[in-house]
Amino acid sequence: MLFHKKAVDLVYEHFVCLYCCTDIKDDDDDDDDDDDLRQWYFPKLFYNDPIFLQKQINATSQHTDFLSFDMTACERKNSEAVQVLLQYNADVNHRCNRGWTALHEAVARNDLEIIELLLQGGAKVESTNCYGITSLFVAAERGHNRTIDGSVVVCTAFIHFSFKFLVKNYVLLLIPDLLRFYFTHLSFSGADINTQASDKASALYEASKNGHEKIVEFLLSQGADANKTNKDGFLPIHVASKKGYYEIVKMLLPVTSRTRIKRSGISPLHLAAERNHDDVLEELIDAGFDVNATLSFERSRLYEDRRTSVLYFAVFNNNVYSTELLLEAGADPNVDLINPLLISIRHGCLKTMKLLLDYGANINAYIASHPTTFPATVMFSMKYLVLLKYLMDMGCDANSCFTCSYGCGPHPPIEVRRDRYNDPFCEMVSTPEMSRWAGPIIDVLLDYVGNVQLCSRLKEQIDSYEDWPLAHLCRIKIRIVIEKNRLSLIDTLPLPRRLILNHYTE
Repeated sequence: MLFHKKAVDLVYEHFVCLYCCTDIKDDDDDDDDDDDLRQWYFPKLFYNDPIFLQKQINATSQHTDFLSFDMTACERKNSEAVQVLLQYNADVNHRCNRGWTALHEAVARNDLEIIELLLQGGAKVESTNCYGITSLFVAAERGHNRTIDGSVVVCTAFIHFSFKFLVKNYVLLLIPDLLRFYFTHLSFSGADINTQASDKASALYEASKNGHEKIVEFLLSQGADANKTNKDGFLPIHVASKKGYYEIVKMLLPVTSRTRIKRSGISPLHLAAERNHDDVLEELIDAGFDVNATLSFERSRLYEDRRTSVLYFAVFNNNVYSTELLLEAGADPNVDLINPLLISIRHGCLKTMKLLLDYGANINAYIASHPTTFPATVMFSMKYLVLLKYLMDMGCDANSCFTCSYGCGPHPPIEVRRDRYNDPFCEMVSTPEMSRWAGPIIDVLLDYVGNVQLCSRLKEQIDSYEDWPLAHLCRIKIRIVIEKNRLSLIDTLPLPRRLILNHYTE
């Protein structure tokens, strides 16, 4: 039975299948005809019966205006069916409703034999789907590898834009690389290895994103530009660092412009630190990347905490190794709006706190967006008395916690206060969520101050605590005389151990 010229939908909706014209003019039987076509014609195509296929084409070709290329043959890797269809001038560049061509399908399935047949039949390597993706990107994204004649593993990806097919122009004879195989058939006239898809991603970017080392190596050897950004401003080295592909990062380092990286507003160090890729981070540092590089304003605002430094990412992830690596390389711990020391306090990581303080982190750090009359380090550690004591031992300013404009006079009710800026310590420690901790917190702070005037609100919180003994007053006086900058030498003084106030060592 012959059929009307009509597109027949096969296994997948996006595959456009074989068109055939028939002598039948009645449209009422179209649905039944399509069912017959599925039952009798396509099984022969699937199961490698080119003789049956050729007979069907011979029977219909005189009535056929054109024959669209059947991607199902490529899907099933049926090279004989492809040859027969090509002999009868099937449209090798026909697209499905998503712009997918037979060449896209063959490359996706890594079928070298069918790819060669399609190229010989005039397949356009520059054809793009509805997303602007060419066969090059399909190959680069999927990273197909194949071994030919027992030689080295090869990568698949080929170049589009104005490449022309040359059947006998074997420039690179028998090179066991599928990508180079394409070069044996494609003219280098007008070639552009740096072509980009609709999202501005290059083949090198796609290969770097998917971790295909061999493809990256080959693309670079053919002059691929490592300084082409995608629509988000990311370079191949950015995405390789983000994914943690160490070997790819090493290949991209010598060919990536530091100026272009700076212009992108983000360093590969940020991405490596954010994803805890310590080996990549170390390689980038060894290559001379600036550990004090900051995010651009546009990229920083994407984070709620407005982070900017690489060190912040490492501390935020509680990655002690990366933190130490960055600090040893010269990272400044006092760059961000929120000091990384405050983040380490929030995590309760004493080792990170010690590292940051040893490398000059501001122990009396404040938060500009939420100013208080006392250090934010105290505010962040109020629920962790061990950390609070450690900070006090290291010289944190405890006196500022006892500064109050109301003094011994009555304080306004906490619930009616609307302005939460420049909060004094007495107000913050008396809030409902902190009041149960107030007594122990004030007790710890009083250990590190001398003569201070307690406001009426603080007195309410410490009424239940006993007075200090004379020995404790001596400890406080000793610390006042030594001052903050020399507290680390307190253990060297010829004093009885009971007169040295050091909660952390206790």
